[in-house]
Amino acid sequence: MALEKNQKSRIKEYPRVEIDFSPIIPPMKKITDKTQVDVRYCLISPFAYAHVHWDPQIYELVYEVEEPLLNKIEQGYLERIIVGIREMINFDVIVEKDLQGLLEYIDRKFKILAIEFGFDMSYESYRKIYYYLCRDFIGFNEVEPLLKDYFVEDIECNGVNTPLYLVHRVYRNMKTNIQFKEMERLEGFVEKLAQRCGRYISYANPILDGSLPDGSRVNATYTKDITSRGPTFTIRKFTKEPWTPPQLIAFNTLSPEMFAYLWLLIEHKMNILIAGGTGSGKTSLLNAMAFFMPPEDRVVSIEDTRELNFPRENWLPSVVRSSSGIEGVGEIDLFTLLRSSFRQNPDYVIVGEVRGKEAFVLFQGMASGHASVSTIHADSVDSVIKRLETPPIELPPTLLNVLDCVCIMTHALVNKQETRKLREIVEIIEVNPEGVAFTNTPFMWNPSDDNFYFKKDSKIFKKISKRFGMTVEEIELEFKRRVELLYKMYKQKIFGFEEVQQIINEYYKKPLEVLKRFKID
Repeated sequence: MALEKNQKSRIKEYPRVEIDFSPIIPPMKKITDKTQVDVRYCLISPFAYAHVHWDPQIYELVYEVEEPLLNKIEQGYLERIIVGIREMINFDVIVEKDLQGLLEYIDRKFKILAIEFGFDMSYESYRKIYYYLCRDFIGFNEVEPLLKDYFVEDIECNGVNTPLYLVHRVYRNMKTNIQFKEMERLEGFVEKLAQRCGRYISYANPILDGSLPDGSRVNATYTKDITSRGPTFTIRKFTKEPWTPPQLIAFNTLSPEMFAYLWLLIEHKMNILIAGGTGSGKTSLLNAMAFFMPPEDRVVSIEDTRELNFPRENWLPSVVRSSSGIEGVGEIDLFTLLRSSFRQNPDYVIVGEVRGKEAFVLFQGMASGHASVSTIHADSVDSVIKRLETPPIELPPTLLNVLDCVCIMTHALVNKQETRKLREIVEIIEVNPEGVAFTNTPFMWNPSDDNFYFKKDSKIFKKISKRFGMTVEEIELEFKRRVELLYKMYKQKIFGFEEVQQIINEYYKKPLEVLKRFKID
């Protein structure tokens, strides 16, 4: 009896375990020789680590999540505690609490159950089990460490008994050591994704498309009828802070000249489409271009799922709403949101992606003087024109004349490394009634030497000159100054979200002071 009392008091007196779900982002150097890669960094401190290394057996880079190992006794304790907590947990309380409140709540319930079950465990065992309870009840089970990795862009599961794959910011596609070995566990995980998205998934509605509370985009399937290996999911992680223009220059995604040109177009309310394939960097470029919108201007954005993240206060973000099970009931689509947005007095209308009837409303808005920026899936100006002219969009060719410029983003292999590039910026001079586009290409990327080239003859500069009463020489001088400013920000490693926005906002208000500070003539 005395031993039992001592054991109970010991567990009761254990201090709460400290867990940091947002450890410091480590510096990450890109190593060109993949066989020499051996990197380890923290994901959830002090319990979960990522280990990226070369596997000579499969001759590729692998990504391993390292977590505390549980022995059989500890595993048994964990399973009993999970069942116990599920029976006594108050989910309403959990929803209302902040992270620290949740950690304390789980710690309290864990201690009550461990004493009630008569478990005899060391503090080390207690720490490990507490980590797994927090990971599974607060986070996303086995996938939680991947979601906490700043460098992970996409997480992909192709079904049961297959490893999860991911897309890493530095090392790109890699296989992980995580897999769901039981169909029921994978089904339960997909159900959890649906719950956190505020959606419903079942055998009757087996496809999920939604966003997690942090903005990450989720697509999942539920049954073997649709995907033969069982449930699947893909998570496109939401970047809390978008890449800034100097960062994209540092990545050599595009040149300072390209950004200075786009800055002038954004300032003078030109209409821009960003085209490219899936994952080519369209949304990253769109987010970076938003830094150039004057701080006082009103921006309205419309998206299917939340991906845009603009560094500004005067911004109205809108996201579509799916129907609530009964066909069409409660649905608010892109078309409805976009039509409504033009009544909200926007200076800029941003559409995450055009692919249907909403394109007609967008181009009508452009024609009526609302500056617009959007993305579209296409790999050239010709394919952009064809997509806009053919079903399901079917725009009349003459309406395309309101479009000023198309940016073509692309995947590229440079020195055997996968990267993203702004391949070309194309000015739309005229689209004739037959749908043939006459264009000018002032900027392009040359894959043979990995350099960006530009020519001074810009038709849009002439358009700005006529519309705003400036000489072309004045515009070119302003272009040159902004090129130098962006280049100096990149050279001085001014990459911070707020710092970059502050400099650009300051430039709008006091340009000469900013130029003087950066020693630009």
